[in-house]
Amino acid sequence: MSQFPSSKSGAQLDNNAARLPWLALLALAMTGFICIFTETIPAGLLPHLADGLNISKGMAGQLVTAYAAGSIVAAIPFAIFTGSFRRRPLLLAIIIGFLIFNSITALSHSYLLTMIARFFAGVSAGAAWGMIAGYARRMVPDILRGRALAVAMVGTPLALTFGVPAGTLLGDLIGWRLVFGLMSILTIGLIAWVLWKVPDYPGQPAGKRLTIGQVLVLPGVRPILMVVLTWMLAHNILYTYIAPFLEPLGLGGRVDLILLVFGLVALVSIWIVGLLIDRYLRLLILVSLLGFLLVSLALWTGVSSAVFVYAAVAFWGLTFGGAATLLQTALAEASGEEGVDIVMPINTTVWNLAIAGGGIVGGSLLESVGVQSFPGMLVILLLISLIIAWGAKKHGFRSKQQTLQDS
Repeated sequence: MSQFPSSKSGAQLDNNAARLPWLALLALAMTGFICIFTETIPAGLLPHLADGLNISKGMAGQLVTAYAAGSIVAAIPFAIFTGSFRRRPLLLAIIIGFLIFNSITALSHSYLLTMIARFFAGVSAGAAWGMIAGYARRMVPDILRGRALAVAMVGTPLALTFGVPAGTLLGDLIGWRLVFGLMSILTIGLIAWVLWKVPDYPGQPAGKRLTIGQVLVLPGVRPILMVVLTWMLAHNILYTYIAPFLEPLGLGGRVDLILLVFGLVALVSIWIVGLLIDRYLRLLILVSLLGFLLVSLALWTGVSSAVFVYAAVAFWGLTFGGAATLLQTALAEASGEEGVDIVMPINTTVWNLAIAGGGIVGGSLLESVGVQSFPGMLVILLLISLIIAWGAKKHGFRSKQQTLQDS
């Protein structure tokens, strides 16, 4: 059982008396950082990986695919199988998985062995994403759960913003094998950190856990998952193919700087969401979707000045940075304590399907129509997402007033 009161009594706690367990939450954030860094780093090391394993760049790119496949395949079955396990030993086992498989990648000279290691590193990531949100929410009283999740998720934009550029620079300086080796060293430090500061909690008894079917029929869960799919699909179409999208605008050589702007503003977004999420969850989601929709409409106009593009990317980052926290919080509230450890792996699966879908849909549009078709597709997807979110007021994306009325 959590050490904190139930939602009704927890809501009465004084905000000044309730403190975030920063070091414990930041350990979860570091876990997320390693998940994302491990997933994306081959993109920055592609030429080095290709040369080191004596393969083509296309084959090296499949190291990212293998990781994503592991996450998709493992997330839900892992959560079902381990739902009754104690939380900290399970988290440590997942982190040790990263240590093992990143170390194998660093030492391997076989493409097949490296692909297998990448797949199982993805399995570790799928397992991690399935429990981070629920773990963070159990550490704090109800009034701080949204803020706690925002802290626990900060590792994601940090990895996206600084991880790949830093890994690419290190790859040029010390070689790709030592980059993966450094990740293993970071993981050893994280193991010590978790043992030092992260509290342990029991798993859920089998009789109290909801099944996948029971979670999916809970009011509000399916609309939220549809928003996850459509919002993230729109995001990944543009994010995955940002380089070819920028080339006709004369900014193909500034991809690194543009993504840095995106990532830095995304960090600001996470800070804003962390401050406001416990009071304005519904409003933040609607504003984020509407903002991204307006960015897509603006890009559809074809304006190509550098100032306009940088402004559009910055606004895009502002609408995206807190998305993971907002959507996971909405899912946690819709599924309740009995369903949160199942709904999060489902969310992980849908999220990774959207990543894969972004590559497939964006690639098809790029080959058949061209990059000028991207904004139109984004507008369609975001309109669908916004309509679903707006309509899911009763059970999915609820206002704070509704939540308090039901408490």
